Amino acid sequence: MSDYFEKYQKRKLITANISVVVSISIVLFLLGILGFFLLNSKSITNHFKEKIVISIFFNDKAKITEIKSFEKSIRLEKEVKNTKFVTKKEAAKVLKKEIGENFIDFLGYNPLQNNLEVVLKGDFVNEKTIQKLKTKWQKNRIVSSINYEYYRPLLKVLNQNIKKMSFWIILISSIFIILVFLLINSAIRLSIYSKRFSIRTMQLVGATGAFIRKPFYSKAIGLAFIGATIASIGLASILYSIDKYFPDFRFLSDTKLLIILFAGIYFIGILITLISTFFATRHFLNLSSEHIHY
Repeated sequence: MSDYFEKYQKRKLITANISVVVSISIVLFLLGILGFFLLNSKSITNHFKEKIVISIFFNDKAKITEIKSFEKSIRLEKEVKNTKFVTKKEAAKVLKKEIGENFIDFLGYNPLQNNLEVVLKGDFVNEKTIQKLKTKWQKNRIVSSINYEYYRPLLKVLNQNIKKMSFWIILISSIFIILVFLLINSAIRLSIYSKRFSIRTMQLVGATGAFIRKPFYSKAIGLAFIGATIASIGLASILYSIDKYFPDFRFLSDTKLLIILFAGIYFIGILITLISTFFATRHFLNLSSEHIHY
């Protein structure tokens, strides 16, 4: 009878440990994905911001050497990511292809202007910075006009959506961390519940709370490490797939960010597990004799 009970307890303990590892793996995997997008939210928004092009048009009297010199000075601006000079002939070819007819033959001349396409770094793409640069560049005598009106509504919508996205990411992260704690705490309590009689026995022979908790802490760290490793493998596979399908974002190029992400998974897993173990053991340490069987 005692052998059967012992085997039953062992099976129950193994099941409880498996449930802890599975719970930790799932929640840390989901938390890792959320953390990944949170850490990369800036690069994602900058990617879309850097699609906004400022077009600088030059008057017909401007010489190519003057334009090239002006382009060189613009490239030295800290806000500028890159530039592209488009001649009026190249612009005419693009427009001809888009409308499907030769408008130059119809008009008798090329009405387009030489222009410089300027892309700003994502951190500087905002109304205030663009207006400041626009005012500065317009002072040059070879500049005819500067236009980004086509992208203005997009910039407004983009900035509004960034604020909304940041709010929801923070809110979801907060809720998710609470759910992670509750789920792991429940699994840990189930695991320690199977050892409640051992805890009572140690208390009866005079063991202190710290001494009783020590093996549970060691075990909790081991389970958290296994769960975090499984979560990290799953997350690494997902990130590899995302990077493969969206190479422009270069998600895997920032090694420092990846180290922070995976180190964070292990840290959060171990921290939450230790906190859960502390409260679970405290519950059973304070349990009265008449309630220990329930």
